[in-house]
Amino acid sequence: MSVVGFDIGHYSCYIAVARQGGIETVANEYSDRCTPSYVAFSETQRFIGNAAKNQAITNLKNTAFGYKRLLARPYDDPQVQAEMPHLPFNILKHDDGAVGIQVHYGGEERIFTPLQITAMLLTKLKETAEKGLNLPVVDCVISVPCFFTECEKRCMLDAANIAGLNCLRLMSDTIATALAYGLYKQDLPAETDKPRNVIFVDMGSSNFQVSACALNKGKLKMLAATFDTLGGRDLDQLLAEHFAKEFKTKYNVDASTNKRAFTRLLGDCEKLKKLMSANSTPIPLNIECFMDDKDVTAKLQRADLEEMAAPLLERADACMKRLLADCKLSTDDIYAVEIVGGSTRVPAIKQLVLSNFNKEASTTLNADEAVARGCALQCAILSPKFVVRDFNIADCQPFSITLSWSKGTPDEDNKMELYPLYHQIPQSKVLTLYKQEPIVIEAFYTNPELVPHPCTTLGKFVVNGVVPPAPGENAKVKIKVRVNHHGIFQVNNAHMVEVRNEDSEAMDTGGSEKEVSEGTSDEKLSEEAEKQAETGDTTDDTKGDGESKESSESEKPAAKAKKVKAKQIDLDVVNQTSSLSAERINILKEQELQLAANDRLETERLHAKNSVEEYVYEMRNNLATSLQTFILEQDRETFSALLTATEDWLYDEGEDQKKQVYIDKLAELKQRGDPVVVRAKEFESRPKAFDDFAKTGVHVRKFLQKYKEGDEQFNHLTEDEVSKVEKTLTEKQAWYDRQFAACMNIQKTDDPPVLTQQIENEKEAFQKAVKSTMTKPKPKAEPPKEESKPAAKTEADEQNTSNNATPEAEAKTEATTDMEVD
Repeated sequence: MSVVGFDIGHYSCYIAVARQGGIETVANEYSDRCTPSYVAFSETQRFIGNAAKNQAITNLKNTAFGYKRLLARPYDDPQVQAEMPHLPFNILKHDDGAVGIQVHYGGEERIFTPLQITAMLLTKLKETAEKGLNLPVVDCVISVPCFFTECEKRCMLDAANIAGLNCLRLMSDTIATALAYGLYKQDLPAETDKPRNVIFVDMGSSNFQVSACALNKGKLKMLAATFDTLGGRDLDQLLAEHFAKEFKTKYNVDASTNKRAFTRLLGDCEKLKKLMSANSTPIPLNIECFMDDKDVTAKLQRADLEEMAAPLLERADACMKRLLADCKLSTDDIYAVEIVGGSTRVPAIKQLVLSNFNKEASTTLNADEAVARGCALQCAILSPKFVVRDFNIADCQPFSITLSWSKGTPDEDNKMELYPLYHQIPQSKVLTLYKQEPIVIEAFYTNPELVPHPCTTLGKFVVNGVVPPAPGENAKVKIKVRVNHHGIFQVNNAHMVEVRNEDSEAMDTGGSEKEVSEGTSDEKLSEEAEKQAETGDTTDDTKGDGESKESSESEKPAAKAKKVKAKQIDLDVVNQTSSLSAERINILKEQELQLAANDRLETERLHAKNSVEEYVYEMRNNLATSLQTFILEQDRETFSALLTATEDWLYDEGEDQKKQVYIDKLAELKQRGDPVVVRAKEFESRPKAFDDFAKTGVHVRKFLQKYKEGDEQFNHLTEDEVSKVEKTLTEKQAWYDRQFAACMNIQKTDDPPVLTQQIENEKEAFQKAVKSTMTKPKPKAEPPKEESKPAAKTEADEQNTSNNATPEAEAKTEATTDMEVD
């Protein structure tokens, strides 16, 4: 099972994977850890990532980038209208009012939505991760900005689905950064102690996010998060507009009227901004052939940029101050301020951090890869394959959510703020309503003016099957709602509670029964209790204010309460949200698979074409150099003419042929060229092969000579075995002599009578035939037999021996007895 985290940025993406006990960032086919969020189209194929960005200037109108700000937005959205002048490709209005990106692809004009373009990018990131892991990638965690609304999150989930990914969690950039910071900290305070408060400042290319997080050992809680839609690209835009005015005055060229030139200027201004972040001296900007074949040059220093960017810096300053007010922390309560995102390298941002939080900006985390690493850690926590220490993650709700439902009476208050600002998520709540007919619930953001999206409705949810228990009575309906781990509001389920006396006749409704006290029956609940929501997954009702204390006190243990029974009858919930239908997703999946298949076929076709072109150039060069002596003059001229004709064909009729045509053309060329190449290779390798064969024969002759001289090393061999070796030597030597003589008489332009591979095969067969005899080990010698021990003497024999012993023997015996044995 793969564990992958994707950081989808405005201009660039990062991929992090869990592998070998740690988190690594995967490099793409260009050995670049950063993959540009570019998707380009040509006549025959798509280019995604580095390949798309490399040809962006030459194929500007067909290269999509910066489309993240267009996700799930209508064409008339003010943000879309503000983005359009800065985007070089054509943006159209769909029939349904959505944004469409028009490109020329496959010989026709095609329109893709930002959702489809995002799915294409995710498909590329998935392939890159699979190559890095050598495993199929399905499960993943994807990052989104903390201010993404319900529509944008659902759109990102649909894009992941179209790309064939199972998104385990949509994770906000802020919580991913906090996880990457907190999981590895070993010195966090205990869960019962005061938490460590850390501020995270994240400024990327298109957004600015500031968050406050409380960290304990094994626990992370997001306190608050503020944002602004400014980023590094706004600084690039300021620089580009400044230089465009200067060039108009100085060189009489207006870059603002030429999208190609202005896009090129933006790229150079981004590089200039990075240089100014590290240097306070004036930095030159030089662009060759900028417009009208004119070279332009200018200078700027950091102080000038900070002066121009004063309004943007004021917005960043206000965002930091707003966070301090929202999280209710003083600067003394803050432990550290961590900065991430490429644009936080700008010194002015670090100065704002110091002035607002009274702390120097800390760079513990990798500024570019922190979000991707946090997503990979979250994926590892969710994966059963990896063992990660327990770490509880609690995010916060960025916008307050209010529910409204269909009125039962004209004076009924049918609205309630269920999830206030910065409410902890994910979390479930149970809403209890008393109705006689199906319920229509609408969820929307409480303060639309604070939401950076025109669509502030989260969805409509229809609860069907509500039937009153008796004419004129209300049915008790419990509805479980939840803001899930993606940060998306949903109605999980609903059920109707039917309460009746135990002695009444049971009605078979298929529900599960349970006992409840009589004091919780419908009749005693007030109208205000109908509007209350309960926290948690419990299905118990909260008593209303209209229920008197006397009623509660009367329920004493001594009193004999009448038991009632309740049944839970599941109700059908119909969701009406911005998510695409299953049918629509399947259609888009098929389109994406078809586009991916076309890309693979086109890549294979181009590879076959390039193989022909490469062979033509290589062979033409070799015919004039290394292969010149291995081909006849007439054949070389004919072959050279064929190569020239093939080259002309490649740039004329063969420019756009099918894959098989190039394969056949290459085979035709190789039919003439391969024999020449073989002659050259054989000429180089054949002498060594003959030499190795001759060495084998010499080795065998030495063996036979030693055997004939009676060498004890080989006296265990039989004459039949040795004669077989002699016979093999004679046969192989005869073959060798014939082939060697034949090769000595050929010219370089002649095909060799025997190939090097054949010589090596014969040598191996020769060695195999004689090896068993020449390396046959001697038989092992039998160990000597042990002498039989004399039989034990009887006492009578020992006595006779003692009596008959001579004085010399007795002396010897005494000496032996007195000997000490170590």
